[in-house]
Amino acid sequence: MKKLLKYLFSTIQGSIFVGSILISLSILISGGIVKVNSTTSPTTTSETQADTQPSQPSNPAGKVNVGIGHFPIKGNKDAKVTIVEFADFRCPFCERFFKDAGTSLMKDYVDSGKVKYAFRNYAFLGQQSVWAAQASECANEQGKFWEFHDWLYDNQAPESDLGYYSKDNLIEYAGNVGVDTNQFASCLNSDKFAKQVQEDLSEGQKAGVSGTPTLFVNGIPIVGAQPYSAFKTVIDQELSK
Repeated sequence: MKKLLKYLFSTIQGSIFVGSILISLSILISGGIVKVNSTTSPTTTSETQADTQPSQPSNPAGKVNVGIGHFPIKGNKDAKVTIVEFADFRCPFCERFFKDAGTSLMKDYVDSGKVKYAFRNYAFLGQQSVWAAQASECANEQGKFWEFHDWLYDNQAPESDLGYYSKDNLIEYAGNVGVDTNQFASCLNSDKFAKQVQEDLSEGQKAGVSGTPTLFVNGIPIVGAQPYSAFKTVIDQELSK
């Protein structure tokens, strides 16, 4: 009898342990967001991303004081509402936001002068993400930041395609937006803006960014590739104040 009870107890313990692992994994990969794994460095590539989204934004409580960074601002600089996006150029949910909700936000709020929009690099999906972020800095040096930003999201490769974001390839891609490729190559190959990219990542972490995309609407964080209505609700509330 004692042996039977011992066997049953160990079986139940094992089932609970396995169940806990499965629950933890499902939480980690859900939510329309590429998340930082807290047990690894920010530059470790995430291996599995679920193509799902929550019905509501995942937001920390309260407003966050976050700077707009140094890239050119889109929209009216005196607008009542400021949006600051932290994103990774290789993040598939960042691409989804850019092509879906982001397009409507630009048309309805930024182009109309109601909102000013800022972008900050949050390069955490491996060395290739860091190079892409540095490349955006080199494009910005020549006044082509937004052109290169849009090109990278319009032509994003699968997250598993690491070779796509080599320095040589990024130099070639930059030629599509009219930069001086010799100057661009010198900038990128020298890691001229490595410190700036790291500082953006650090400031994002201090602001509580735990995955991409994360957007701050007047300091109110909205996390993930949410539907347009989620952003519209928060923006309209801020505009009405």
